[in-house]
Amino acid sequence: MDPQALIAAARRGDVQAFNQLILTYQGMAYNLAYRILGDGEAAADVTQEAFLKAFQNLRGYRGGSFRAWLLRIVTNACYDYLRSRQRRPSDSLEALLEESPDHSLLMREEGESPDDYVLRAELSDVIQAGIATLPPDQRTVLVLSDILGFSYQEIAEIASLNLGTVKSRLSRARERLRTFLLEHEELLPAPYRLGSEQGRVGVPPPAGGGTRR
Repeated sequence: MDPQALIAAARRGDVQAFNQLILTYQGMAYNLAYRILGDGEAAADVTQEAFLKAFQNLRGYRGGSFRAWLLRIVTNACYDYLRSRQRRPSDSLEALLEESPDHSLLMREEGESPDDYVLRAELSDVIQAGIATLPPDQRTVLVLSDILGFSYQEIAEIASLNLGTVKSRLSRARERLRTFLLEHEELLPAPYRLGSEQGRVGVPPPAGGGTRR
């Protein structure tokens, strides 16, 4: 069955059809939640809660991108969680790094050596700590753009924002993350430090999603 047929069946109450849809998007949804929350266990709980809410509200889906509709529910569930915990960027850097990195989010790239994978995982840890210091609205657009690779238009749809707001939030988020990485450059793996021959400050390649335009 194609996605639209699965959606139609799910709206009629077909749980199996809905589960097939979820299998398509569960990795992306969890990745988004993990990057926003910085906590693997919380991300898993929030993702499951969002999927249940999506199933219960399928009749509210009015067409268009099902992926964007679903990720909007995941994003809102993350915001609800953050509000309930009242997390603040004042959390210590040590706590942010200890809250732990879920390296399972990083798939081994074809031809990538074990050493290169470890370096990329270490870089991801520091970047995640930096992402956790951003306000939730900036955190979300940064993750959607630079981690999941969505286009500005897709981000606008997922986050219910206009394009201008997406671009301005993304610009501020990137600048704040860059400042964080420069201030904590000693935590970066050596090849990624600006003083090294290959040094660069950035984020890992998108883990999935669309292509920014």
